[in-house]
Amino acid sequence: MVKTQVQLTKEQYTVLKELSKKNRESIATLIRKAVDQFLFNRRTDRASLYRQALSVVGKYEAGTGDISQEHDRYLEEAYRS
Repeated sequence: MVKTQVQLTKEQYTVLKELSKKNRESIATLIRKAVDQFLFNRRTDRASLYRQALSVVGKYEAGTGDISQEHDRYLEEAYRS
């Protein structure tokens, strides 16, 4: 584990201390669980998804000028082969 220092508001500390006693877990454990939940269970916001999608626009070349209009036909042909 890596040791780090975090500053909490009085309210945050008070609630964490109460939860710590109630659940018989250390405040550090509660904070680690909260960080895990934030990091691993969060959804990517829509703006990030748009930025990610836009980052590949124009990056690849298909060799045809009508791919945006005929993409379904090309996809069907590709799956048949």
